[in-house]
Amino acid sequence: MPWHARLDLNYRLEAHRSIARHQHTGPLRILQSLYPEGDGICHNVLVHPPGGLVGGDTLDIQVQVEPGAHGLVTTPGATRFYRSAGEPALQNTQIHVAAGGRMEWLPTEALCYNQCLAENRLRFHLEPGAELIGWDVTAFGLPQANQPFVQGSFCQHLELPGVWLERGRIDASDTRLLDSPLGLAGHKCMASIFFLAGSKLDNARRAQALDVARQVIDSHPLHPSAGATSPDGQVVVVRVLAPLVEPAMDLVKQVWAAWRAHFWQLSATRPRIWAM
Repeated sequence: MPWHARLDLNYRLEAHRSIARHQHTGPLRILQSLYPEGDGICHNVLVHPPGGLVGGDTLDIQVQVEPGAHGLVTTPGATRFYRSAGEPALQNTQIHVAAGGRMEWLPTEALCYNQCLAENRLRFHLEPGAELIGWDVTAFGLPQANQPFVQGSFCQHLELPGVWLERGRIDASDTRLLDSPLGLAGHKCMASIFFLAGSKLDNARRAQALDVARQVIDSHPLHPSAGATSPDGQVVVVRVLAPLVEPAMDLVKQVWAAWRAHFWQLSATRPRIWAM
């Protein structure tokens, strides 16, 4: 029987402390709030106890950040899209950030197993003055276990409505897309990290964001397959292809640290669970 789970997560600033309140239906949980950076930034770990999605499963995640609050969400392990017998599996995430709010959406990678039918929708709604750093990392098959992605499909949807939309479908049978230099060029992992703003960035701040990202890229082993761009005045994005998850995740974490310092003058305080 398919799992249908929903989580509503709200960050609110109360007495100068970012507080997380949440409600859930089904197997989707937020663990204890942590404050490794002080009261202003609330760190949370999102847990899906079954550990993966099969055909027909749906995860619905709704995040609201109120004015002045700052939330950070990560996960303890990969989101796994397992083999489907016919129905697609869906993870649908919507994040709303109010004016003056900040959000960091930093889940670990999604793994697309052979014969999966999966869709990952990620939509952001930012009011003027709101800002967000997020990433999306997806890997196809289990190359180290000799389990390639040769059947199935994955659809990815990233959107800041009216401003930025990236939507694409990866079909395991589309060898031209998977292997061509104009596609994934044989890489098994694709990743994006993005800074989104509810208002247009001034030109200097936008240019400096690209510069600091490119400095990280130029010194990283994945520099031949990574690039930084700003498709709109509210969006700065770095994209990378990698043979495995680990080097891609290393690059996006370095860009995250550089953007945290550039945009918010914050040090790169990593969530505790990343060290486990």
